Amino acid sequence: MPRLIRLKDGAFGWEEDRFSLVGDEDEVPAGDVIVSLKRFMAEGEQLLADRKVGVKLGPTEAVEDLVYDLPRLAVVALEFPSHRDGRNLSAARLLRQRYGYAGELRAVGEVLREQAQHMVRCGIDAFVTADESTPEIWEKAAHRYRHVYQRGADDRAPAYVERGTGN
Repeated sequence: MPRLIRLKDGAFGWEEDRFSLVGDEDEVPAGDVIVSLKRFMAEGEQLLADRKVGVKLGPTEAVEDLVYDLPRLAVVALEFPSHRDGRNLSAARLLRQRYGYAGELRAVGEVLREQAQHMVRCGIDAFVTADESTPEIWEKAAHRYRHVYQRGADDRAPAYVERGTGN
């Protein structure tokens, strides 16, 4: 069974991936699945009837299309097709902070450890990495800098709060 890196209770570790990523034309296997937004819109009710379901959201797809179904989704897999494409960082932040999504936010695609801090700050808590990173490497990368300068989904206090200088 494939593994992914999970941020849980403030620490990174390995976890078995119990979800199968299913293409739009593939037959749906038994067990928990992640499907495209397009397939979820067409078959979502049927899929949700007897399993946990996740939706893979591409960088050009609107988070708002999932808002109604968020409480029923176990995973939102945010696709990063290139390490230079950070549009789904905004999607992660919207899901966590505007829409209150409490399920798993998973980064998939070209996910590199250099992005760890940004992804964690935006609320992503599971990572299918594109390199041979380990949880220890992700831990180090995510906490590379002691101070942050704005609020994020990770609830770290910004530097001005630590200094006690107000807003």
